[in-house]
Amino acid sequence: MSRKVVRTSKFRHVFGQPVKTDQCYDDIRVSQNTWDSNFCAVNPNFLAIVVEASGGGAFLVLPLSKTGRLDKSQPVVCGHTAPVLDIDWCPHNDNVIASGSEDCTVMVWEIPDGGLTRSLTEPIVTLEGHTKRVGIVLWHPTAQNVLLSAGCDNVVLIWDVGCGQSIISIDETHTDIIYSVAWNRNGSLICTSCKDKKIRIIEPRSGNIITEKEKPHEGSRPVRAIFVSDDQILTTGFSRMSERQVALWDTKAFDSPLTLQELDTSSGVLIPFYDPDTGIVYLCGKGDSSIRYFEVTDESPYVHYLSLYSSKDSQRGMGYMPKRGLEVNKCEIARFYKLHERKCEPIAMTVPRKSDLFQEDLYPDTIGPDAALSAEEWLSGKDAEPLLISLKDGYVPSKNRELKVTKNILNVRLPKRSQSSDGSKACAVRDSTLEQLMEEMKKLKATVAEQEKRIAQLEEKASN
Repeated sequence: MSRKVVRTSKFRHVFGQPVKTDQCYDDIRVSQNTWDSNFCAVNPNFLAIVVEASGGGAFLVLPLSKTGRLDKSQPVVCGHTAPVLDIDWCPHNDNVIASGSEDCTVMVWEIPDGGLTRSLTEPIVTLEGHTKRVGIVLWHPTAQNVLLSAGCDNVVLIWDVGCGQSIISIDETHTDIIYSVAWNRNGSLICTSCKDKKIRIIEPRSGNIITEKEKPHEGSRPVRAIFVSDDQILTTGFSRMSERQVALWDTKAFDSPLTLQELDTSSGVLIPFYDPDTGIVYLCGKGDSSIRYFEVTDESPYVHYLSLYSSKDSQRGMGYMPKRGLEVNKCEIARFYKLHERKCEPIAMTVPRKSDLFQEDLYPDTIGPDAALSAEEWLSGKDAEPLLISLKDGYVPSKNRELKVTKNILNVRLPKRSQSSDGSKACAVRDSTLEQLMEEMKKLKATVAEQEKRIAQLEEKASN
């Protein structure tokens, strides 16, 4: 009698563990919006959650340590005039977050150390260029101050946040609503999924389509796509019979998938989170009460089912902690922040190990917080891999990286530019305008001082 051989993997016994009730974040009015976004973003310092707000859009920002029931007067970030649809923390500055909204704008905010003491209404910079609601915001993984946004106007804009200008506009590529956008590891390519049932790999600086795939999944419901390597993308979607599917594709041979697996018949969109350090992909469905995880390898069937974490309550959204925010002494390889109707619950994914020593096989050098390129370098065509750090002694945050934005003095409005070649010109024009204004202010100050001196002399004569 033949025995079934079980595939060996150090991640076979990974298990999900929710935190105790007093370590959850309670009494939060999580957004009821039906947009397929995570509504949650997290980094080693802060947790941000999109919430219900009257008369505009708002999101909470809490220090990770501020657990328990929230005060009714908890300050929020509330500068948008319509609901917030997506938020994303800057990977190179843990105090900076971007938000996209139904009011057609993208705003970039700076959160003070220790969190908010009063509601924040003034962003560092407001990015205006979309003509319909902005449903996706995504920071560049390696270039400083580069932010991507995608709107329901079917346009992808890439911004240089440092000068508040759109430097690239990809506006004639997509014929319908963009469901998802993902950068590859070094930010040289983007992968988009669209309502027109196509997945496209695009070189963002030129706007050229490198390759595309029509109908990666037969169903009509939304598809999500992410890079798992420069040559492979993983997609989630639906079959013609509305069964949820996960597939892995080789972008050099897009005709048929390397593997395609059917999962279940639930209606929620599966949102994939990929960890390049371990090769594990986590699938979190909107409205599900479970997280599935798979290991992606080079051997058939390429995407190997590992296990399932399930709980009683369904999830409205999910935040995913960067690797440097995990507790390595507890063999934690991932942490999710699950949104319920009225609370947020952290869930730790752990590999059971007997030793308390640092497990080098679980924690290879991972992506650190420093940018590898400036916006100008990336725009000129340069690419660089992320700068890696070791987690052996745990992640220690370095000094706060200040986000420098060239603001408009006296609201000087410059014409909007959309082409990449004009981005640096716009910054140069703005710099020269600032210099002229400063020069004029100096002259005015000198004139005022002279007049004050003269008035003083006249008053002295009059008194004599």
